[in-house]
Amino acid sequence: MKILNTGGTFNKRYDPVLGSLEVPFDNEAVEDVVESFAYSVEIAGMLYKDSLEMTDEDREQLINIIDVDDEEVYVIVHGTDTMDLTAKALAEWMEEDEEERVIVITGAMVPFSIDKTEASVNLGMALGFAATEPAPGVYICMSGIIAPYDRIRKNRGEGIFEIV
Repeated sequence: MKILNTGGTFNKRYDPVLGSLEVPFDNEAVEDVVESFAYSVEIAGMLYKDSLEMTDEDREQLINIIDVDDEEVYVIVHGTDTMDLTAKALAEWMEEDEEERVIVITGAMVPFSIDKTEASVNLGMALGFAATEPAPGVYICMSGIIAPYDRIRKNRGEGIFEIV
């Protein structure tokens, strides 16, 4: 199992010089969560962007990384605003190439640096689910639920993810 950390709100930290929350170019938040796990998980960082800044080229880069890697199970830490677009792109690639991988996408609505609870729960649930050897596919894990990517959506009005 491997964690691919793309950034997103999960990773944001306050930059006192800029006076804003920024996505740092590191895996500190993810490393803090998995530090207490009973097993080790490889963490690879890439992009380090807010998901609203992610492009189709970024999604293609993510697919290319997974395509050449030999892992079969991935947990992707991603921003919540466009994780559905990334999930769809990954699912289409898997179908096209007849890939048999498990990909669980998770993130946080509140940065880990501000409140560790939601980010930790989401990542912990995603890793625990991935470790159970679910059927190949693309899943989203947010707001205490895990479902195939096409059955879960962000309800922006309520600030939660829900089954659809």
